[in-house]
Amino acid sequence: MSERRQLNNVVGWLGIFLQILLLTECAVTKKFTVKDSKDLKKFPPVQFYRQKDHVVVDNGLVKVTVSVPGGTVTGIEYNGIPNLLETRNKETNRGYWDVVWKFPDHSAFVEKLEGTSFDVITEEDSGVELSFTITYDNSINSPQLPLNIDKRFILLRGHNGFYTYAIFERLEGWPALDVSQTRAVFKLEEKLFQYMAISDKRQRIMPTLEDRERGKTLAYPEAVLLTNPANHSLKVEVDDKYQYSSDVKDTRVHGWICTNPPTGFWMIIPSNEFRIGGPMKQELTSQAGATTISSFHTNHYAGEDMRQQFRDGEPWKKVYGPVFVYLNSVPESGDPDSLWEDAKQQMLQETENWPYDFPRSEDYLSADQRGSVSGRLIVRDTGKNQDLKNGSLAYVGLALPGNAGSWQMENKGYQFWTQADNNGNFSIENVLPGNYSLYAWVPGCIGDYKYDSYIIISPRTRITLDNVIYEPPRNGPTLWEIGIPDRTAIEFFVPDPSPRFTNPLYLAYEKFRQYGLWDRYSEIYPDHDLVFTVGDSNYETDWFYAQVNRNIGNHTYIPTTWQIAFDLQNIDESATYTLQLALASSTGAALQVRINDPNARNPIFNKGLIGKDNAIARHGIHGLYRLYSIEVSGSQLVRGRNSIFLTQSRNSFPWEGIMYDYIRLEGPPQDN
Repeated sequence: MSERRQLNNVVGWLGIFLQILLLTECAVTKKFTVKDSKDLKKFPPVQFYRQKDHVVVDNGLVKVTVSVPGGTVTGIEYNGIPNLLETRNKETNRGYWDVVWKFPDHSAFVEKLEGTSFDVITEEDSGVELSFTITYDNSINSPQLPLNIDKRFILLRGHNGFYTYAIFERLEGWPALDVSQTRAVFKLEEKLFQYMAISDKRQRIMPTLEDRERGKTLAYPEAVLLTNPANHSLKVEVDDKYQYSSDVKDTRVHGWICTNPPTGFWMIIPSNEFRIGGPMKQELTSQAGATTISSFHTNHYAGEDMRQQFRDGEPWKKVYGPVFVYLNSVPESGDPDSLWEDAKQQMLQETENWPYDFPRSEDYLSADQRGSVSGRLIVRDTGKNQDLKNGSLAYVGLALPGNAGSWQMENKGYQFWTQADNNGNFSIENVLPGNYSLYAWVPGCIGDYKYDSYIIISPRTRITLDNVIYEPPRNGPTLWEIGIPDRTAIEFFVPDPSPRFTNPLYLAYEKFRQYGLWDRYSEIYPDHDLVFTVGDSNYETDWFYAQVNRNIGNHTYIPTTWQIAFDLQNIDESATYTLQLALASSTGAALQVRINDPNARNPIFNKGLIGKDNAIARHGIHGLYRLYSIEVSGSQLVRGRNSIFLTQSRNSFPWEGIMYDYIRLEGPPQDN
C-alpha cells in the first residue's frame, strides 16, 4: 500500500471519529417547532395512548398505530380510511425497517428491525416522538445483528403525515459485519392504491402481487409477463420493480394514489445526505404490490463492492433520515391528479425546512450545529485552449476523504452535494461537522475532480474557497470522439422492445427501461457485430447503447467485438496517442482493445472482470463510472484507414456487457 493510500485511509477514519465526537459535543435540548407559517392553534393537540401491544398517536388528521416493542407501523388511519396499509399482511409486514446483513463468509440474513425496548421520548401537545430500540448483546451465542439501532417515529400537530428516522451504531470491538441493504418499507392496501407516481412522466396503474403470481417469470424472478391480470388492460405487459428505479438526485418524492376516496400516500426524502454513492446512485422507489420504499443503502447498480464492511472491531454511527410519510386528499369531486402536484410542493417545503429542528435525538444536528462551503469551479481543458471556462452545472460534493471519484463507492459516512450554476458557482449548505474531501464532476468533461486540501467543517463555519480549477484528463488534441461525456449511455441508440415484452410507460420515453433489450442486439446484428465509421456513422442511431453478447440460438451467447473505423492522414510513428475510454456501466465484463488487427495476440489494453453493477438487466442507462486512458503507439497506426477493435470477451450470461459513456482518440501531446 502506498504512503498516500495509507494517509487517505488514516484521514478517512479520523473523519468518522471526528464526526462522532462533534455530533456528541453538539447535542442540545430540542423543542418541537415548525418552520412554516401554519396557524397550528386551529388543529387539535397530538394525542398519545397505549393499547395492549400497540401505541397510537393521533393529531386529528392522521392516526398512526405502532406495535410495541417492535416498532412496526401496523395502521395508518386517514381521510376516512380505517387503514391505508395492507390488512391482509401480517402486522410485521406493513410498515417496517429492514436490513440485509451477514457475517463475512456466511450467508445473508434479511432482518426486519423489530425493537426489543420502547420509550416515549417526548409527549407534548405540539408533537410526540417514539423510540424503539434494539441493543446488541455479545453474550448471546445465537446469530444477531451486531448493531445498536434506535428507530424513531414523530407525529407533529397539524401535519398530514409522520416522520421516521433511525440511529445505527457499532461500538468498538464488535464482530465483523457486512451490510448490503438498509431501507424503510410501507405496503399499502392494494384494492385502494392502484395508481403509482414517481415523476411527472412516470405514472401508471400498476399490477397487484396476485397478478404477478399468475404471470410468467422471465429471465429472472423480478421480471414477470402478466398473462392473466385482474385488470385486463395490463395483459401481456412486463412488470419489473427495477423499471421504476431512479437516480438519487431525482428521487425526492414518489408514492401512490387512491381514487375513491381521492387519497395520496407519498414518501418524501428531504435530503440525500444520509444516502450513499452520490447523486447518480440508483435506488428502487415504488413498485407492484402498492409498495413504497425509502432506500438508504443498497448494492443496486453498483455491486457487492457497495456493501458496508466493518472489520477489526470498527466503531461507527450514522443517522438515516428523517423521511416524511406525507398523506393528502381532495374532495370526492376533486381531481386525483392534483395529489401528485401537491406532493411535489410538499417535497419542496420539506427540503426548504431541512435540517429539521424537531427531532430529539442528540445525534441529529440542527442548522446552527452545521457549516457550509462555497466557491466557484473553473475548467481548464488544455487540449482545446488555455482559456478558463465556467464549470457550468458541475456536481460538487463533500464526502469522506478518499481518491478522486471514491465517493461513488463510499457507503459509511454522509455526503453533501449540490449542482453549480451556469457560472460554476456552488454552495453546499447544512454540512455536518467532520473532515471531508471536496469532489466534483462536470457534464461535458471526462474524469473526476478532487480538491487538494481537506475540508474541515465545524458548527457555524462558512468556508469560502478561491476559484477551484479542474483540468480534465487530456494528453493531446481531439482527433475524433463518440458520445457525450455525461456518465450515461443515454445519447446512444436504444432499440424498440420486442412486442412480446413491453411496458407501455416506456414506449416513447426512457426506452432503456424496457425488458429484454439485450436480445435486440442479436436481432439487429444477427451475423456480424457493430461497425462504426467516424465521419459517416451517427452515434445516436449507429452505436448500440450496450455492448452485450450475441445470441446465436439455443440459449447460447458468444462474445462480441465492435469496430471503430477512422482515417488518419498524418502519423507520427515515434509519438504516443491516447484513447480515452469512459464507461457508464459494466457487468462481469472483460474488455480488450486492439489496433488494426482484431486477432492480435496481445491487445494494447486488457481489463478483466470490470464491475458488477447489473445495469443492463435492471433497465438502467448507467452504473458506476470508470475512465481508462490507454496509450496507443504511433507505430501501430497507418496512414489512411485504421480500426480500433473493442472486444467484450466474457459470455457467461445474456446481460454481461458494457455501456460506454464516451470515447475519444487524442493525438500526440503538443507544445504549448
